[in-house]
Amino acid sequence: MSRSTNFPDPLSAADPMRWDGEAELPERRANMDITLKHQFEATIMHGMFSLMELMGVDRASAFMGGLLRTVGPWLRPVHKRGLNNLRLVFPENSDDENRAILKKVWENLGRTVGEYPHLECFRAFEDGGRVEVEGEEILRSLIEQERPVIFVTSHMANWEVIGTVLYRAGVKFAIVYRAANNPIVDERIIDLRAGVMTRHQAPKGKRGGRALLNFLNSGLSLCMLVDQKLNDGIRVPFMGHDAMTPSAAARMALKYDAPVVPIGIRRLDGASFRVSFNDPLVFSPTGETHRDAEALTAQINDALGQIIKANPGQWLWLHRRWPKDVMKAAGLE
Repeated sequence: MSRSTNFPDPLSAADPMRWDGEAELPERRANMDITLKHQFEATIMHGMFSLMELMGVDRASAFMGGLLRTVGPWLRPVHKRGLNNLRLVFPENSDDENRAILKKVWENLGRTVGEYPHLECFRAFEDGGRVEVEGEEILRSLIEQERPVIFVTSHMANWEVIGTVLYRAGVKFAIVYRAANNPIVDERIIDLRAGVMTRHQAPKGKRGGRALLNFLNSGLSLCMLVDQKLNDGIRVPFMGHDAMTPSAAARMALKYDAPVVPIGIRRLDGASFRVSFNDPLVFSPTGETHRDAEALTAQINDALGQIIKANPGQWLWLHRRWPKDVMKAAGLE
């Protein structure tokens, strides 16, 4: 992993003369026509963002957190899915305990939405920057090695903050993202991330596959959210139960001999966070590509699962993470 010579201290704030300033942004989702529904949704989003900008980061975070904490449990199918996921992973908990965790999940999700227009406020390595960094020595060592790194993380706390920390540390990296279903919203989010993280962005799927290889070939690191279900992934354990899991992080790490570094994030108080850089995973390839990718993916899942279990109220339990047969075997479907 390399860094710009504009950064005398690898953990100083990013120089305004951006190293990626000439990089082209990815095109917005183009596999569907823009409909009146898309335009209506984008107008609502624009209005919400404008309101939250006027409110400031603390009020916007608290307002949206309180709103979803109240409204979320009434979204019955999604709320039930989250509760069943918690029952699967924490069978020792009572339903009241799991419901209390899920209320925190809804609040955290709302706060994350409220903080989206304020990502520039999260300035690590600065007084009053709202982000503490744990494991600075690990990050410094990785920067000094000047080789690509695969950073892996999950939908914890406000996961978007992680990219802002890497940027302000002077890391040359690309992010992998899931394109929004609404093309207009997708374009807005791409622009937002470009302003505070990196202009090098690759959508998940075939559209971004070639871009990822180009990024690594040019020496860039990758930051990847790898905790969601992928139907064409591989089946490996995640928090004690088999789950379809993306293996791209492991495969690219093996192909490019890149260290895999799990990143944790925790919401501390309101709109403040602690981002933790963990030691690179220790893994010795056998030379059998498929088995190595499976084993390393399982190791990544284990590292992220430990981070999630330590603070379950800040992970996104609301999506279908485990397959139906796993849920059915546990009597939860």
